[in-house]
Amino acid sequence: MQHMGPLHDLVHYCGASGFTGGSSFTMYRTEARDGGYKGVLRSAMYGHREVSKRDCLVFLRRSMDASFATSPTMYIIHPHRPFLLRPATALPGRRHPPRRITIVADGSTAGNPPVEREIIPSGPLPSLYRSQVINRPIKKNVASDENQRTALPPPMPLSASSLAASLCNAWEDMVNKWLEPLPLRPSIDPEAVLAGNFAPVHELPPTPCPVVKGSIPHCLRGGAYVRNGPNPQHAPRGPHHLFDGDGMLHSLMLSADGGRSPAVMCSRFVRTQRYTVEREAGGPVFPNFFTFRGLAGAGRAALALARVLMGQLHPGKGISPGNVSLAFFHRRLFAFGEPDLPYAIHLSTHDGDVSTVGRANFGSRFFEGMTAHPKKDPDTGEVFAFRYRPIPPFLTYFRFDKDGTKQPDVPIFSVRKFSLFHDFAITKRFAIFPDLPIVVDYPGMVLGGGSLFRADAVKMPRIGVISRGATSGAEMKWFDVPGFSPIHILNSWEEEGEGSDGHAIVLVAPNMINVPQLLEGMEHGHNCVEMLRIDLKNNMVTRTPLSVKSLDMGVINAAYVGKKNRYAYLAMAGPFPKMKGVAKLDFELAKQNKDCVVACREYGPGCFGGEPFFVSKTKPGTRTTATW
Repeated sequence: MQHMGPLHDLVHYCGASGFTGGSSFTMYRTEARDGGYKGVLRSAMYGHREVSKRDCLVFLRRSMDASFATSPTMYIIHPHRPFLLRPATALPGRRHPPRRITIVADGSTAGNPPVEREIIPSGPLPSLYRSQVINRPIKKNVASDENQRTALPPPMPLSASSLAASLCNAWEDMVNKWLEPLPLRPSIDPEAVLAGNFAPVHELPPTPCPVVKGSIPHCLRGGAYVRNGPNPQHAPRGPHHLFDGDGMLHSLMLSADGGRSPAVMCSRFVRTQRYTVEREAGGPVFPNFFTFRGLAGAGRAALALARVLMGQLHPGKGISPGNVSLAFFHRRLFAFGEPDLPYAIHLSTHDGDVSTVGRANFGSRFFEGMTAHPKKDPDTGEVFAFRYRPIPPFLTYFRFDKDGTKQPDVPIFSVRKFSLFHDFAITKRFAIFPDLPIVVDYPGMVLGGGSLFRADAVKMPRIGVISRGATSGAEMKWFDVPGFSPIHILNSWEEEGEGSDGHAIVLVAPNMINVPQLLEGMEHGHNCVEMLRIDLKNNMVTRTPLSVKSLDMGVINAAYVGKKNRYAYLAMAGPFPKMKGVAKLDFELAKQNKDCVVACREYGPGCFGGEPFFVSKTKPGTRTTATW
């Protein structure tokens, strides 16, 4: 990808809710002509790691002065099927595109009121976007209750062009019918999972959204917001988890002239090997590991092996749906999905279309895969990453130099179990890894009837510290931290002064405090943001809670990665995996033993969002707290 001005500073690492940062958010505003109705619609774009990682539906609620004596009339809009409104029973069968989209800037840090920028969509809606579920038209007179279940079309028959395919299809049907315990748990029931906010959507070709009032802020001009999330191209044949589904990229490209040219919205699938194979087969073929449980899980694992042996699947060519996150480094945009290699993505500056360039191995012949959360040093340009796999070494650390050349692997043999490693942190000199008590237990799944992923009550959570330039895994030093299980990391830095002599590391992360319950259902998740001080000299770890609120999926100014920072912005849970708002934390308050949340903004009843994303109001990459 060529350099495109501030574009690279607006491409996100994870999903986010509009151009959010701090307590800012994106608002959609619309008017309906029927019955004198007016309402306010707030955006709710779901981010990467909460359950769907896909744009959710957003709900239009009645304004306070609406002249209705009945309950609030609600509309539903797909941001990625642009501006298609599906009315509730009060207005059966009617569709109203919103008149304008408003970007609301956060003025709290400067003491100024919010500033609004409006965009108006134009042109008729293509017929492609008049379907609610894949290959299924929208039904009229359907109530738009956010908790309603969306009816799924019947599973598409897989291609049976060979005897091998026919046998595998029959095998899968048998597992679904005879081995899978019924009724399905809500967390893997397709009719519950792929409903409401998480209903599948079609691709959206580049669609102009002209600006009709105000102008696009200078720091956003010429840039693009891109998010990634799962969106199944085919109806599931059996259980389905929110973490499953093909990766879909949603892009909003903003003009460089401040609005004289229209913004362009586009949604495209990540053309992974998995997507291509299943598109040709006409239905799901690859295993979805988050649905593996008991004998049915064993049957699905055996089926996956059979498909490999029969030539239907080729794991070496890629198995990931590429649906977790995005990262921009070395002048290229990549879509990530563990545990595979990333896919290079191209965003056309000509028409705003999004396309998949191909699977990237960075010139390394035996490169197997990498985390969906690589870390880029803002000063040196180096990129750090890791991978985990089911056979030793279970964890491998590696890095890329400033020119994008992958350096040799550093296997970490001190990790003794196949465990979940999802995120990590870097400082000026170190890389920090949380070793969680979440393990992959195939024997336990088969013999105990449990899930493939389980909480290990015996395993002690710990933090590993290794030199960024390490050449041997023996350099890893571990610190036991009972009860500390962070899925995501906010930031880490080395202490300076106060007699620390550079021998102390500070790590800030949301701690998942109920791991066993979370693995049974994400609605049970609760996170407590903590600050850890790791004394490398005296082998001590001290912990300070930063807030009692359940917060996760945080973001900081990328200019402070690996350095001491003061502010962070996190999504407010409720009910998980939906996020009800954004919270701003001030780490300086930790010294006073105060709750570090200094500002919150909730989206309002029936409105939900995702992971925030920081965009500086000043020059991109500068150290500032002024944000969109």
